[in-house]
Amino acid sequence: MAIEPEHFRITYNEVHNIIKHSAKDIAEFNPDIMIAIANILEATQHAQKCAHLCNGLSLYEEVPGLAAEAIGSQVIRTQWLPEAGEILLRKRVLIVDEVDDSRKTLQYAVSELRKDVEKAIQLLPEHERDDAKSQFAVFVVHNKLKTKLGSIPSDIPYYAGEDVEDIWLDYPWEARDIEEHDRLALAQKKV
Repeated sequence: MAIEPEHFRITYNEVHNIIKHSAKDIAEFNPDIMIAIANILEATQHAQKCAHLCNGLSLYEEVPGLAAEAIGSQVIRTQWLPEAGEILLRKRVLIVDEVDDSRKTLQYAVSELRKDVEKAIQLLPEHERDDAKSQFAVFVVHNKLKTKLGSIPSDIPYYAGEDVEDIWLDYPWEARDIEEHDRLALAQKKV
């Protein structure tokens, strides 16, 4: 029988404060657009709110039609910005995710968005191409202090709100019962 890892619960207030304290660093990049990476549940629940600024990528969630052994090893698109390249031309784009665990999802997002922009640039008249490049940066609420399986190009600024050990983080938007989640979060801090 597999042992369930210890879960560390994060509250909305904690996320808010981490982002608030990170804002001055992110402001140096001065993004025009933020693209949120959402897991499959968030992507389906919030698609109406962020359809043009939300990419759904799944690494650890079950996806219909995906073999169980692929979970954790393969990034799957569950939703993607339509015409991303055209939208992002000439923009400063901040890619946002809640946690940098293996870095596979972030590597995938950066690589695919860069490809989308490059395709859009190739459709422009030649005299407009030099000025059409986009700039990217990455912000994560939590960076797990562990060896990463993916990488982010060195020309991409990387901002982490908080470095944490390699622990299982439960975010409030994943909770079915937010009051119970917050109660357990408070209890874990008293230990």
